[in-house]
Amino acid sequence: MTTLPDRPHTALLVVDVQNGVVAEAIHRDEVVANIAALVDRARAARVPVIWIQHSADDLVTGTEAWQYVPELTRTDGEPLVHKRYGDSFEDTPLEELLAAAGAGHLVVAGAETDACIRSTLHGGFVRGYDVTLVADAHTTFDKTPWGAPKPDDVIAHTNLYWRYQQAPGRTAAVRPTAELDFMST
Repeated sequence: MTTLPDRPHTALLVVDVQNGVVAEAIHRDEVVANIAALVDRARAARVPVIWIQHSADDLVTGTEAWQYVPELTRTDGEPLVHKRYGDSFEDTPLEELLAAAGAGHLVVAGAETDACIRSTLHGGFVRGYDVTLVADAHTTFDKTPWGAPKPDDVIAHTNLYWRYQQAPGRTAAVRPTAELDFMST
């Protein structure tokens, strides 16, 4: 269904599951375990796994906070995309990597729900990709002191509105980890 011609394949995007990003995230261990399961299944199905790693003034390249969580290990053949903006496509080689893989369908997991996950979902969708959000494989931390809803509400709302996202020639979907079958995508 993607609007991108000649891109019948799927890619898994693992977004910003870094020590400093998920240190205070709700359901951190469950989300990381679900992402690890997705990575294993994607590898078994020969679906490309693309790792996204954010850096910023408060997330300095090379620091412990910037490193990926130890439960998730990237293999040498899996691309690592460094970014400085919420949308994983902005000023990165992500589009070129996906084109080379023939990927027109993205499966998105990671952190933070209300920042880089939402930005990447929309970034892919407006660029013509079909985009599936993994309902139980994204998280955020408590931003209520700044006026945001509770983290569980942010996650639930993102799952709700992404399910109903529409655009010509593209699909948006939300699936739990248990229902995601890379062999049939």
